Amino acid sequence: MTQIPKVRLRGGLEICRILNGLWQVSGAHGKIDPHQAVQALEAYVNAGLTSFDMADIYGPAEEIYGSFYKQLLATKGHEAVKGIQGLTKWIPQPGPMTRKVVESAIDLSLQRMQVSHLDCLQFHWWDYSDKRYLDALGHLSDLQTEGKINELSLTNFDMEHVVEITNKGIQISSIQLQYSVVDRRPMVKMTEVCEALGIKLLTYGTLGGGFISEKYLGAKEPKNEDELYTSSLKMYKKAIDTWGGWDLFQELLQVLSSVAKSHNCTIANVATKYILDMPAVAGIIIGCRMGIPGAEHIQENVKSFDVHLTTEDTEMIESVLKKSSDLMQLIGDCGDEYRLK
Repeated sequence: MTQIPKVRLRGGLEICRILNGLWQVSGAHGKIDPHQAVQALEAYVNAGLTSFDMADIYGPAEEIYGSFYKQLLATKGHEAVKGIQGLTKWIPQPGPMTRKVVESAIDLSLQRMQVSHLDCLQFHWWDYSDKRYLDALGHLSDLQTEGKINELSLTNFDMEHVVEITNKGIQISSIQLQYSVVDRRPMVKMTEVCEALGIKLLTYGTLGGGFISEKYLGAKEPKNEDELYTSSLKMYKKAIDTWGGWDLFQELLQVLSSVAKSHNCTIANVATKYILDMPAVAGIIIGCRMGIPGAEHIQENVKSFDVHLTTEDTEMIESVLKKSSDLMQLIGDCGDEYRLK
């Protein structure tokens, strides 16, 4: 079995370099049976993929993790639960960020996840003009000192605000953001700053919601609701359109396919390893279709670690990427697509 590489965050938490994303249990990707989803987590852990990413707003994600944690504790004991990692997010609506408000939100996640402390709390804020995110982070930092949070991290903040936050003395372990062969905005500003500050990147969208795969190589451009049947497909199709359109995307898939064949792997493996090899990247988050037979792709995901891209491989990929539009100019810095306008 392939040894799963791990990386240590600032506070000592060790996570897998591929994390299991639970966004897809939120309801926007079809109906999920919570009981089946709980049982499905075991297959990931058995394969060595022990790190799970979720959020307070991802439907029953925290509860599913909590039920699995409780089941694992009951059947295999304390050592077994020490071997899994639950990374969650707090994504509040702008409003008063008192100690009571912040602690209540953390306590709710602790209750749902059935844990004594949060391995990692990733904080998102919708509106930069509302500076109360600094109040929230101050209270989160206090809760970290008190032992309720191990790693304090960010989600979808831009470079300017990461610097602002760290200049306030708040220690940030990681930042979660979109990063793929299509969306390489983190390269422009974020990577250099994060390396200087000791902040790791956790990336999502690395497989473009499934678009970056053999399934879409040579495929007709999907445009209608039946073809774009999940939130991920809708979101990443829009990103592809902005990046350069379907024809250029097909050219990219062809190159990725050629590289994949030379390494006896899949397009997804190549796209995954391309990002894993980037500076400051600690891990990538791949969405899990919990409880849906045949949708796990566990062994395929693990195979990415056996891929060793050459300089020639990278040059072939980047020969296509240089033809694309400048997403920094069209969208803005990392996370700007989520800001309230």
